[in-house]
Amino acid sequence: MNTIKFNSQAVTPSKVVCVGRNYVEHIAELNNEIPESMVLFNKPNSAITDTLKYIQEDCRFEGEICFLIKDKQIDGVGFGLDLTKVGIQNKLKEKGLPWERAKGFDGSAVLSQFVKLNGNIETLEMKLYVNDVLTQHANYELMMYKPHHILEEIETFMSLKDGDVIMSGTPKGVATYRKSDVFLAEIYIDKKLILKEEFIVY
Repeated sequence: MNTIKFNSQAVTPSKVVCVGRNYVEHIAELNNEIPESMVLFNKPNSAITDTLKYIQEDCRFEGEICFLIKDKQIDGVGFGLDLTKVGIQNKLKEKGLPWERAKGFDGSAVLSQFVKLNGNIETLEMKLYVNDVLTQHANYELMMYKPHHILEEIETFMSLKDGDVIMSGTPKGVATYRKSDVFLAEIYIDKKLILKEEFIVY
């Protein structure tokens, strides 16, 4: 089973629960409709990795604020890249079929280490730089569905286990990537940098 680091300790998520279409500007950049209710999908444990691999030409990255669950509550915060095989996803969407082949493949949940969530969650902020260029910027205010609302919605139909991860959705700025690209993710709370992690595409 794949693990992540939480306060330097190994944790094994049973799954990663992802929120789709949680930022209005991202919905617009992909020409999608604003959903009537929360869009949720899962990535299995086998999708989890801490390295960023070049997958294929049309594979897109989506940077996200992520949450670690303990005792059915948000306990930790980290950063994640939701990798998407765009061509496959578009074909599946056209036919109304599930997205797992495009979203749940091995290595498609690239996760940083996680740290304890201390401070005002409403001040959470994420910045993602790609090759030193600020590419994505997310914060609590921009989320259509706030973290505790996401937690409540998931629990209406699916149990969250200790160590499970929630990927809270991506802001505008998603794109494809190449070998040797350098990703630098930063997470802030109360305007203080609490997490910084670099990924180099291999």
